[in-house]
Amino acid sequence: MSIVIIGGHDRMVCQYKKVCREHKCKAKVFTQMSGNLKEKIGRPDLIVLFTNTVSHKMVRCALLEAERANAEIVRCHTSSKNALEEILMDKCSVFGSA
Repeated sequence: MSIVIIGGHDRMVCQYKKVCREHKCKAKVFTQMSGNLKEKIGRPDLIVLFTNTVSHKMVRCALLEAERANAEIVRCHTSSKNALEEILMDKCSVFGSA
C-alpha cells in the first residue's frame, strides 16, 4: 500500500517512514509546500493529512490530487508517531484484507 503524508514535523520524517515500513507500506512525506507538490504526490492508496501542521494551500493541493487518484483521505489533528500508528493499524488491515 502506498501512503502520502502531508504535514507533520520535519524532525519526524524518518520516524513516519519507519512506522510505514513496519506496516509494510511505502511512504512519501511532505512537511513543506514545494512548487511541484502535485506532481510529487503521485497515485497513493491513502493520504494522511496532519491538519495542525499543514497550510491551507497544501491541503487544497492534496485534496485535488486525492480526488484524481481516487485515494482515501484521513485527517488527523495530531502529527505524532502514535497517531500515525493508529491510522495505519486501522487502514492497513482494511487494505490488506481487500
